[in-house]
Amino acid sequence: MADKEIPYKIYLSEDELPTDWYNVRADMKNKPAPLLNPATHQPMKFADLQPVFCDELIKQELNDTDPYIPIPKEIRDFYKMYRPSPLIRAYYLERKLGTPAHIYYKFEGNNTSGSHKLNSAIAQAYYAKKQGLKGVTTETGAGQWGTALSMACSYFDLDCQVYMVKCSYEQKPFRREVMRTYGAKITPSPSDTTEVGRKINAEFPGTTGSLGCAISEAVEAATKQEGYRYVLGSVLSQVLLHQTVIGLETMTALDKYGIKPDMIIGCAGGGSNLGGLISPFMGRKLRGESDCRFIAVEPASCPSLTRGKYVYDFCDTGHVCPLAKMYTLGSEFIPSANHAGGLRYHGMSSILSQLYDDKLIEARAVEQTSVFKAAQEFARVEGILPAPESSHAIKVAMDEALKCKETGEAKNIVFGLTGTGYFDMYAYKAFNDGTMGDYIPTDEDLKRAFDTIPKF
Repeated sequence: MADKEIPYKIYLSEDELPTDWYNVRADMKNKPAPLLNPATHQPMKFADLQPVFCDELIKQELNDTDPYIPIPKEIRDFYKMYRPSPLIRAYYLERKLGTPAHIYYKFEGNNTSGSHKLNSAIAQAYYAKKQGLKGVTTETGAGQWGTALSMACSYFDLDCQVYMVKCSYEQKPFRREVMRTYGAKITPSPSDTTEVGRKINAEFPGTTGSLGCAISEAVEAATKQEGYRYVLGSVLSQVLLHQTVIGLETMTALDKYGIKPDMIIGCAGGGSNLGGLISPFMGRKLRGESDCRFIAVEPASCPSLTRGKYVYDFCDTGHVCPLAKMYTLGSEFIPSANHAGGLRYHGMSSILSQLYDDKLIEARAVEQTSVFKAAQEFARVEGILPAPESSHAIKVAMDEALKCKETGEAKNIVFGLTGTGYFDMYAYKAFNDGTMGDYIPTDEDLKRAFDTIPKF
């Protein structure tokens, strides 16, 4: 189809909003390994997970057979406030790069939370309310997940307690004020309000925290308050399931114009946005209907896929959560205080880890300064200031488009623009001032954390 027939923005109607989430595990020949009970090392059953998670979410977490899970009407009605989100042809970026490639990005920043996180937050809040709970606890890195959950809890009149990674709490004061505006209680992590927080502070004085630390505190807070459960913004299979609205909409939009993606690119921290974007397309690949490439992009400062080990490890620093088989840097790995707070997690989704181990996904690790250079170039021609996390995908999409310039191939490149960067101005200031640096952990740094991985 000729370029002129493809609009700058491809919009779907409300009637084209997905009615079901897609469960990629149903099509996976090699299923993700089960979560293990940290005490017995046996697969976690429904009853084991009940004290921590909402009942319906546990069912979704353990379901690896049903390809489609119906989206409740209440959640679909909420989605209609900001979905379907646009798929945008990056004509101006293509022109700037001088590439024959066709670049498309799925923009998830057109809601108050500024990111894709609301897709799962509203679902998890809905199930908590349906169960009759008083409230939920969670962690947040850069703040997008905490913001989304505070919005969702406000909508359903639930108490929301957020443990925010300390370096992000200090770097992003306006993000936490949005959360407070929606009624959430924000605590910098590690804190002195939980046993595990006090222990981490004692062992690592002056630590800037990590998502693993914040998860431990949030889980402890949930289990010690009656009528509360813990909810998570990434990593878990239930979260990737909810995020498949991104990929399903993208697939519908591309199919409308007969566009077959050659590669799909997303940033990877815990795996929620990447998994949500690629899952429906991965399903086609697993069924032999497509040969699309998938590229996960992670920060060089926290390279779980490219330098991690594929083993069972704790999902949190305090070792109160189940063990997951995943690519991990070790649960006690404390990443540098870089500006992509949402990607500072030591592990990776079990689904994506299995797909990566099966060589169905590629992975790249990129340095922070090169990411912000790409973000700046993108902002100047496409008119959107991207979040630091999303900018990892932008960087590799631009790299791939420049390869097409060398070969003359007009490949279709799709990437996920997961959110906006308007609360990340301290990061952009550091880049513009030339004070931003790149930290890459040494093999010795990684070995120290690898040595803490449980062996059994």
